[in-house]
Order: sequence, then C-alpha cells, then structure tokens
Amino acid sequence: MRKLLTARLLRRDVVHAISAVVETLKIHSVEGDVHCGRPVLVKTHHATGGQIAKLANFYFSLAEIPIRYCSGARAWQRWGIKCYRMLNGDQFKAVRVGKHTICEDRLPGESLWDHMKRGTLSRRMLKAAAVELHRAHQIWSHELGGLWSHGDASMPNVLYDKRSNRARLIDFEIMHVKSLPAEVRHADDVLVFLLDMIDTVRKCDWLPFAICFIKAYGDARVIAELKGRLAVPNGLARIWWEVRTNFAKTAKVKRRLEALRKALHALKLYPAVPARTRKRRRPSITCQITSPGIPTASSHARSIKESANAVSPGMPRRFPTRR
Repeated sequence: MRKLLTARLLRRDVVHAISAVVETLKIHSVEGDVHCGRPVLVKTHHATGGQIAKLANFYFSLAEIPIRYCSGARAWQRWGIKCYRMLNGDQFKAVRVGKHTICEDRLPGESLWDHMKRGTLSRRMLKAAAVELHRAHQIWSHELGGLWSHGDASMPNVLYDKRSNRARLIDFEIMHVKSLPAEVRHADDVLVFLLDMIDTVRKCDWLPFAICFIKAYGDARVIAELKGRLAVPNGLARIWWEVRTNFAKTAKVKRRLEALRKALHALKLYPAVPARTRKRRRPSITCQITSPGIPTASSHARSIKESANAVSPGMPRRFPTRR
C-alpha cells in the first residue's frame, strides 16, 4: 500500500513538472491593444522562447513526433502571417512589425476550450469547427509541399463566433513535418482536437460530440487514417501524448478511444478497402520458332536422350583430347 501511494505521489510530481515546462513553451507573448480604432493583438517573439522551442524540437525528433515549433523569429513571423491571411484575410489583417512582432486584428468569438470548460460546448459549435478545419485542409501550401495543415489544431486554437456561426483557426507556431502525406497530417489535426475533449466532457457527451465532429469533417480518407491512430503510444512519444490529453488517466483514455473506434467501424465513415480482383492469365505474345519434332539445344527432351545414350551415367559423353 505504501509503495502504491509513493508511486502515485511520484507520478503526480512528474506530471506537475511536465505541466510547468509545457507552460513555458509559448514562444511569444500576447498583448491586447487598439490600433486605428480596431482591437488588435500584438504578439512578440522572445529569444528565450526560441531556445525552449529548439529543445522541444529536439525532443520531437527523438520521439519521432512529426511536428516542429517555428523557433526562429523570421520563420515564425512569415508562417504566422501567411496562415492568418490565408484563413482569415477576407475581413481581417495581419502585418509584421519590426523583427520580432506581429500585429493582427482580434478575431471575433471565444475559444472552444473556454466553452468546454464552462459546459457550454454544443454540437453546433463542433460542426462549425469541423467545417472550418476541413476548408483549411483543402488549401495548398507551398511550404508543406501539399495541402495545408495546422500542426496544433487544439480547442484553444479554435474560436467560435455565435453571431455568424463561424469558427476560425488561430496560433500558427507549430508546423507538421513536410515529408508526411496530407492525409496523415490532417488526421493528426483531427486527433489533436478530439484529445482535448477526451478527459473534460462528460462520459455521456464524449462519443456523440466526437462522432458529430468527425461527421461534419466528412473526409473519408482522413477518417480512415484517424481510425488507425486511436491508440496510446509508447516510449518518448508518451510524454507528449500526456500533454495532449491534459494528463488524463490512461485507462480512461483507452476506454474512450476504443468506444470511438467501434463507433466508426459501425457507422462505416471510412472507405472500405476494395477486394483484390483475380487477374486472368493471358497467353504469351512472344513465341520461340522451332522446327516440329526437333528439340532445341537447351531442350529438356534432348538432355534426357543424351543421358540415355551414354555408356554409363558416370562416364562423360566425350573423351578428353590429348595435348
């Protein structure tokens, strides 16, 4: 009993230590301001945050986790502004200020994370978030060499505006590894969003909310990829998994992921693997021209005939010549 209690206390201390480190992984500070009568957010990149991001990227590489922080100030500015304009440039603006700062219009709405914490999260919000994420996933990205992906599509990075029933994506400081196929990157975005709900929403709401989001997203290929990723990883990757699930109990996470996997299988929301068709063997179009009844030099029939005419199986057909 004492050993079990000690193990639990040790695990709690480790979890708190990891949580403290995760809190420092914000590579920039954010301050609200007003510019030309418009509410804006001023984001500033700090050198300390950049160094921490490099250490995080080193861990991601060791653990084979396919994401990377934008650790450099210029890279962070360039990627953040481009993604903001690409997704929200219809009504809002983002500009670079100096070498370490971005100034962007404050987007309307509230994060789905805040709604979930207050218990006001609804299926209407989840559908809007899924539609926006799928829309974003259809945009080409030169940097990724394929369709765009967020890299950190967690619920705090999704805003919902009740007036327009529109969700918007924010905070572009993490990128997926370029070598990954688009379906894998998109499935990772969907999984990250679902993992935020896995320990916070009520048991009776978890599966309906998850299915609602997946149905609204609606991409069969991505859902098929997602179904194969509903498992708790091992090794170094387990640390980041704990962060993604907000340090939920492993047994609880496994139960809910298994329930989601069974639900996806029952609803058949992913494409079935087509059965392999049996190919008929076609006759060869290249034939060897020979005379009827005359075997070729490499013929098996000729080999048998020469063996039968030999004096003894152990004797050669020709005697060696003298020199």
